[in-house]
This record gives sequence, structure tokens and C-alpha cells, in this order.
Amino acid sequence: MPTDHPEVTVLMPAYNAGKYIREAIDSVLRQSFKNFELLVINDGSTDDTLSIALSFHDSRVVVINKEHEGIAASLNTGLKLASANYIARFDADDICQPTRLQTQLDFLRDHPDYVLVGSDADYILDNGDFLFSFKCIAHSDEEVKNNLYVYCPFIHSSVMYRRDEVLKAGGYNIHAHNFEDYLLWTNLAKTGKMQNLREPLIKVRLNAASATIDEKWRGERFRQLKRQATTRGSITEEEGVELLEISGKQNDEKIKEGAYHALCGKKFLANNYQPKKARNHVRKAISIKPLRLDNYLLYAVSYFPAPVIAWLHRQSPNRL
Repeated sequence: MPTDHPEVTVLMPAYNAGKYIREAIDSVLRQSFKNFELLVINDGSTDDTLSIALSFHDSRVVVINKEHEGIAASLNTGLKLASANYIARFDADDICQPTRLQTQLDFLRDHPDYVLVGSDADYILDNGDFLFSFKCIAHSDEEVKNNLYVYCPFIHSSVMYRRDEVLKAGGYNIHAHNFEDYLLWTNLAKTGKMQNLREPLIKVRLNAASATIDEKWRGERFRQLKRQATTRGSITEEEGVELLEISGKQNDEKIKEGAYHALCGKKFLANNYQPKKARNHVRKAISIKPLRLDNYLLYAVSYFPAPVIAWLHRQSPNRL
């Protein structure tokens, strides 16, 4: 396998991803494009993530083991160690479509004025079942720039970017907890063009253990700090401490599980209309957090016809 001069580094941070990382790595190794390295940054996992990553006997898989510092620090470590200038971001619980690397590499080669390319995606449940197909809110560079301060236009694990440009933009800010990618995009947008391809090149797995939960569960102060930081393109250490405190209060298995089921319920209504499945997930969310009134509202809405739900979804300012 060609690894002396890889053209692409697939950058995969991993923390306690033992349940999914084998499938994620397999999907990278099955790429039609072969000249890559897969750089796995094990961020101090306490499960079998490290042993599974080390079990692959493929010279393209490079495993770095480090103490737990969080995803932004892991990504910055990976950027420093990457052998290639083209970086394909990927998460340890997602799945790459076989042509993902070739498709995005061809785009960046053919468009030297672009610094980043993402894609649409298919979302799957924790068990791998299909949830819904996601179309990005913006595809062309013009659309991306027009929507950049409305909502994050990229799925982080779907993007490929030029390493040198990301380093010039400052890399990942370690204080922007849970939106380090979004803050980076606002700074990277000043250096070149960006685009999403109208093709689902990855499968994104929603799971309760993921750090990404519905922002409505995080509270208004979290959203306020995020808006302020992305608007000005920076975040202070003090704001980072406050974000960490907010996230720390929500770093509870029950909260994450409840947020997971609530989000799945929404998607089985607004994006893949299956109200029975939606109600099943919402009931689980209610049993976990019985005092959250929005879950009861969501349950009631599940009896509305599909056109009404689609209209309500379009009115929401915070769509996945």
C-alpha cells in the first residue's frame, strides 16, 4: 500500500468509540482512492478503542495515543502530524461511502481557489438503521457565505480541506467547546471558497454517547455564547470555561440519551415521516426527562399530517 507520500490524510479523533470504530476504519480502508493515511488520534479512551485501532494490519493506519484533552486538541495534534496537505475529517462512529476521498480530492484539485469541500449525508441510528437523508442548508460558495452566520453549513466529518489554509486560519480553538469546527469555518471563509457537494458521501451515526446533542437541550446561554463567538471569529478563555461548565452539567448519560431520542423523534417526523417510530423515540425521551414540556408537544405534533409537520419544520430557526 502506498504510504510514503500519501496525498490525503484521513483525520479521525477517537474517544471511547470502541462500539463503532471498527466499522468506521473499515469504511476508510475500502475507499476507491488508495493513496492515503488514516491518522487515528486516540484521546485517552478508557474502553477498547485503542486496541481495536491497533488491530488493523494495514500500514496506512497510523495510531497516536495521547491523554484525554478533548476533540479540538486532538484535531490540532493530528494537523501537526499529518503527512498530506489534503485533510479528510472523519469521526470514529461514522461511515465513509467508497468514493468519498476520490470525489472530494478531484474537486479540490480542479478548483484551486477552494479551501474546503463538504457534502450531504445520510443519517443513521445508533444501530445503523437509516434515519433520514440530509441536504445541507448551503451548497455553492455564495450560499455558504450567505448562511455562514445563520447556521453551521458543514457536517464536520464530511469535509476535506487544505491543511496549510486551516493552520493559517488558526486551527481548532480549544475554548470553542462543541462548535470548534463552526468557529474554524467562519475564519477559513476569509481565505478562500467553500462548497458542499450534492451527494451523500458519508453516513453520520446519531448515538446517545456522542458529544453532539440537540442544542435546545443545552440552553439559551450556550447558544448565546456560540453566536457571539462565531460572529466575531474568536472566543475568550473565560467564555470557554463557561461553555465547559454548561457542557459538564449535561455530560450525563441520561441527558444524552434523552436528547438522542428526542432528536430521532423529530427526524422521524420532519425528514422521514414515520410517526409511529417518532412516538416510540419521544416516549423514551419523556420517560428519561418527564419535566421537559417540549417533548410532550413533540408527541402531540406526531399526530399531525406530514404537510403540516413539514411546514412547522421550515419555520424552525434551528434545523439539523
